[in-house]
Amino acid sequence: MTYRVQLDLFEGPLDLLLHLIKKNEVDVTNIPVATITEQYLAYLDLMRELNLDVASEYLVMAATLTLLKSRLLLPSPETEDDEEIDPRADLVRQLLEYQRYREAAASLAERPLLRRDVFTREMSAEGVPPDPDAKPLVRVTLWELMQAFRDVLKRAQPDPVHQVAAETVSLRDRITDLLRTLGVARQLTFDSLFGEAPTRGFVIVTFLAVLELAKIGAIAAVQEEILGPIVIVLAVEDVRSVTIDLLDDYEGTPAASSTVGPED
Repeated sequence: MTYRVQLDLFEGPLDLLLHLIKKNEVDVTNIPVATITEQYLAYLDLMRELNLDVASEYLVMAATLTLLKSRLLLPSPETEDDEEIDPRADLVRQLLEYQRYREAAASLAERPLLRRDVFTREMSAEGVPPDPDAKPLVRVTLWELMQAFRDVLKRAQPDPVHQVAAETVSLRDRITDLLRTLGVARQLTFDSLFGEAPTRGFVIVTFLAVLELAKIGAIAAVQEEILGPIVIVLAVEDVRSVTIDLLDDYEGTPAASSTVGPED
């Protein structure tokens, strides 16, 4: 059985659309449907490649975007006032309403809550106190994390045409390796998790491990500034407190609960 990940971190298709609109620096009331549809479908393909459970609402939105794209290629019907009906109007209304709710939620969340949206810099392993003038680390959205993963995946070595024996990578072992490394370093750049010349399989399993650890709150992805390098920080005091409960390993072998601790 293939290991599948179902995440509560995904906030829905409207959240993804707003991310793409922001990324393309366009007005929400004037969506370039063709461009946004292509990028939206690329995200769905990436989610399927990772064996992420794609909720039906994402597929409904994909169908809606495809329909809008086809309608915009046809002449628009005119009303009695000789005004063309914009087929994007209903989607724009949903996006504006969702954006208002999200802004209201952000306004309510402005009160500082340590280690939820902003992470303080902790003392290093050598006991050096953090720089008091350093900027706080801001949490990275899941979509930004997936974009960084896509960039790493493009650099991965292609699978060999003739493969005699493939080295399998256990998802549980990769999670354990990441936790042990972070237990010492406390934080690592996202790119450094994959090494110099990773294979495609290693990249995918490593990213799944990152998603699983983020899901249980063991790590957080942050940035010092917008569009800056993504940093993975340990969000627990002791990695031995992290319990991993996987239904199956990535290769399909049974996996039970386990607690990460020092190596034997």
